[in-house]
Amino acid sequence: MNDSTEHPLREALHAEVRGSGADAAGVRLAGLADGALRIARRRQRLVRAGAGIAVAAAVAAAWVAVPDGTSPRAHVVQPAAGDSTGKAALVSLLPVTSSTQHACAPGSSGYSVRASATHPAFCVQADRARGMVDVRVASAKAARSTLDGTWQVEVTFNSADRARFAALTGSLASAPPPRNEFAIVVDGKLWSTPYVASSITGGRIEIVGSYVGDLTSATAHDLARRLDPGR
Repeated sequence: MNDSTEHPLREALHAEVRGSGADAAGVRLAGLADGALRIARRRQRLVRAGAGIAVAAAVAAAWVAVPDGTSPRAHVVQPAAGDSTGKAALVSLLPVTSSTQHACAPGSSGYSVRASATHPAFCVQADRARGMVDVRVASAKAARSTLDGTWQVEVTFNSADRARFAALTGSLASAPPPRNEFAIVVDGKLWSTPYVASSITGGRIEIVGSYVGDLTSATAHDLARRLDPGR
């Protein structure tokens, strides 16, 4: 599925706009709906647990009605460099406490997200005390998404960490943005900051990056190789 895929709600709204003579307010509303649907489709790929997907039904409204009046933001996270130590890498899942539109100051405890051609740099602050730090996953593998064919890394936790992760995501679900997000950090490098809408109980996540196509075959296989204890 891609951003150009038709949606019944979108078609109904555009039909209404056409029938009303396409006044300026109607055209603007249709444009907002188009943008919200595109954002929802991108964000729903961020975290998938077990056979389910982190709920994206309310994402459109949440991203159109940004609390502080600023434009909707998205993190462009650069893939971390490879590790040649021969040991399985550890992953940390840390509650996000703030995200500001500038690179982190040198020596700060934040994680910098590099600027892209269309997005500014961000500094993400996370709470290590409340998070799951240095977790050794049960398994990790690179695979293509059955939804759109893009590359992702499927990560499975052991039973103890599954319970911890369910508790962590449950505690974040009702918080306002960006405190309903958690940072995925591998060897000190930030990979993504997915949001959650409810407790994730399946003990499994899929790292797909912030945008469709962020991971290539090479980067997905490299990350999976580094995380998998049975490599």
